[in-house]
Amino acid sequence: MRSVATLAAVLLAGAMPVWAATPLEIGAVWTDHAVVQRGQPVLVEGRAGPSQVVSGQLGDELVTAKADRQGRFALRFAPRAASADPVSLTVSASGARITRSDLLVGDVWFCSGQSNMEYPLHSALNGEGETASANDPQLRLLQVPRGLAYTPQTRFPGETVWAAATPQSARDFSAACYFMARELRRARGVPIGAIHASWGGSKVTPWLDPEAGSAIAGAQDMALLAQFERDPLAAVTQFTPRWQAWYAQQTGGTQPWALPDGLAWQAVPSIAGWQAWTGTPLAANAIGTVWLRRQVTLSADQARAGAKLSLGVLDDMDMTFVNGQAVGNTFGWDEERVYKVPPAMLREGVNEVMVAVTNTYANGGFASAPEKLAWQVEGGALMPLAQDWRFAIAPVQGDPPRAPWDANAGVGLMHNRMVAPLGHFAMEGAAWYQGESDIGTADYARRMQALVAGWRARFGSTLKVAIVQLANYGSPATEPAPSGWAQMRDGQRRIAAADGNAALVTAIDIGERTDIHPANKLLLGQRLAMVAQGKTLPAPRSAKLEGNRVRVRFSGVQGGLQAWSAAGPIGFEICTADNACRHATALVDGDSVVIAGADGKDAQVRYAWADSPVVNLFDERALPVPGFMLAIER
Repeated sequence: MRSVATLAAVLLAGAMPVWAATPLEIGAVWTDHAVVQRGQPVLVEGRAGPSQVVSGQLGDELVTAKADRQGRFALRFAPRAASADPVSLTVSASGARITRSDLLVGDVWFCSGQSNMEYPLHSALNGEGETASANDPQLRLLQVPRGLAYTPQTRFPGETVWAAATPQSARDFSAACYFMARELRRARGVPIGAIHASWGGSKVTPWLDPEAGSAIAGAQDMALLAQFERDPLAAVTQFTPRWQAWYAQQTGGTQPWALPDGLAWQAVPSIAGWQAWTGTPLAANAIGTVWLRRQVTLSADQARAGAKLSLGVLDDMDMTFVNGQAVGNTFGWDEERVYKVPPAMLREGVNEVMVAVTNTYANGGFASAPEKLAWQVEGGALMPLAQDWRFAIAPVQGDPPRAPWDANAGVGLMHNRMVAPLGHFAMEGAAWYQGESDIGTADYARRMQALVAGWRARFGSTLKVAIVQLANYGSPATEPAPSGWAQMRDGQRRIAAADGNAALVTAIDIGERTDIHPANKLLLGQRLAMVAQGKTLPAPRSAKLEGNRVRVRFSGVQGGLQAWSAAGPIGFEICTADNACRHATALVDGDSVVIAGADGKDAQVRYAWADSPVVNLFDERALPVPGFMLAIER
């Protein structure tokens, strides 16, 4: 096992991939039926013996390379034109040989994000019909399984192979990614490769490469992440003061983990999700942090032996203490908690188990069968813990700090296992649908810029990026009000606008206010394919005061703007510098919208500024105007 210092140095230096100890291997992305990006050098990375000469043949082209002292090599082939004629790749060194067959040349796109990108084809509108009709040997799909790692890997977490689009391969593939790729196939007539790697609920931070992760999280968190790989309990111990400081700040300095009797306890109704706790406030609102308490009585021998504490799955995240000392911190609505409790934390007699569970969405709390809860004495008896739990709702707001090893918010864990194995595989572009989990993240733009920079360093400096603006979701608004979702949408718009090779694709008109996972992924995929081909979509350009009116100009409009089902567009608001906002009357004027009733105090104009706005402003292609906020120019 590497030392903490060594692992930290690896992470901070950009993290050399961890290769398996085999005589000859090539990158995991190179399987039969792969699609190679046209018009860009073809790089085949791998490992052989130190300083060995490696030969490669792609079609008729022969190249050689020499492995470095660690055995790493890269075979560089010339750019190739699009072709549906299959070619083979052969790599050999010192008598070992690897062959990959049925490779096509065309355009490759990478699709990533959280659950709306992960949303499978069979669940989309007309999903079963779309799945049944998936049959294109020149549309190739690569599905990356979920997995986490603390250092970059060269192997995916499970079997990962390219496959031609068939009902079987397309059924569970990303619907948005599939529809985008299918539209590109139809428009271009060349082979298309689509690589999908997403994780529901993930923030952007787990997708950052080590260089970006270090810049965002800092050396301390990267070292803590490295330590967690070697010694989870030691890492949790170092992280705990950060969590405790958050809790103390929220509650005026209380410390329930050390003084549990300071809380008002009630009996846990059942080992089930909080929404099933009829008669408690959690049945109606399961969002927040709840303390769970259980006492365990041990003999002197049992205390000296140490134990493993099993809590089953806790939804979403927990901070677990035994006798006032932290033993575990985990995020995950599908991960069972099993924490080691060393003898030094235990005592003869009554021992206090305190678990702070924070839920951020829908149901929360216990998510496993009661028998999953147990105290396992090391080398001794198993003590069931399904009974005698008590609970107290914590008087805190918001979410606690997230640890660097947090599955959905930690630093680079998804990149290391799900993106790093792609190596420097050339691609045309990447589509990103994420942001719901990052609403309220102050430096989201910085993290996204770091993500895109890492992709371009890996997949090619000319990589196009399509960013999906969040769909409408949640309770409708009747008056102007702050909206985290609207702020995220405008942030996404600004990120795309500031990048010379990125485009925004809005889903603001195809969401479902009662379902965070809208099923209309076909329209979204079509829009993604449009920007992939360089077509422009409606976007706000400027807002300028003209007397007592504000003219908002748009780019990317075809055939003029149209207000559906009304005399003018709805959803416009005018705001003063101190964010006093009011509804505004607007009219379409060609590629502009003119807003009446402005005065010298007004500083901003905004559109669709709500979690779940109703919109009716489109161009003649039925493409919507995205949500935005603009400063009023004078």
